[in-house]
Amino acid sequence: MQAALERSVDTARYWQEPDSEDVLAGLPVITAALTSVAEQVMALPDIQWYWQPRRDEQWAIDWRSSHGPAPLPKNPRQTLTDWGRKERAEEIRAAHERPSDPRANWSGTWWSIPHGLVHTVGQVPAALGLVEDSLGWEHATAVPVRGTGRTLEVGTPDDWISLCRRFPFEVTASRRHDWFRATGRHGRWVIPDWEQVAGEWDAVHLSVLGYLSGASRALKVDAETATVIAGWAPDSTIWLTDVARASDFPRQAWHRASHGDRWTEVRPKA
Repeated sequence: MQAALERSVDTARYWQEPDSEDVLAGLPVITAALTSVAEQVMALPDIQWYWQPRRDEQWAIDWRSSHGPAPLPKNPRQTLTDWGRKERAEEIRAAHERPSDPRANWSGTWWSIPHGLVHTVGQVPAALGLVEDSLGWEHATAVPVRGTGRTLEVGTPDDWISLCRRFPFEVTASRRHDWFRATGRHGRWVIPDWEQVAGEWDAVHLSVLGYLSGASRALKVDAETATVIAGWAPDSTIWLTDVARASDFPRQAWHRASHGDRWTEVRPKA
């Protein structure tokens, strides 16, 4: 199950058309044939964490060795302000400079969440292999993190859709071409306005089940707009306010020989 989940995340592509395996997997006859298998898999005790809410103990992943990990990001309010300003500027620029034809050979921003915030995962080493558009890192430092406050759980596509309905941020011009290729949908696109979301929630957690049922597809928000969950790993949390701190527990160093190999913990020498 872990290997299948890792492959699903690793092969997510928001800037190109679905490949042949994606097309076949989406056929009703295939999904119907696999329904009974899915029901048995969902009963396995090892995957109960697929739909669990955010854990109190989390891990921030620094994709470097333990010799030089960076501190956790600070000042999330300023980060979100900068994010909003850059997104609005890109949307205005894209509307003037990019063709309105979604089939045009153009690519740009495709992710749905802001970068530069504290971003944590619930399972180590499982989460080390669950990264969209990975750069093939071979070293990682897991930093233990504790956070408090109000957490919004995205456990179903409807949770994400509701967030977009309440705090819509239009990104049609900047996402049009990539998301058309990925989903086949031509129309207006929105993502959550994370600056506004931060006024109500300290953190937002995407469960594994929320990812598997919602990511990489067009989710209808209303009659005119849709959204995509993109660039966000399963069972991970983005922290929108300054409530997450590195805990006193030891950091963990992890290594793998090459992309696709199993991660192993690097124990300190005695």
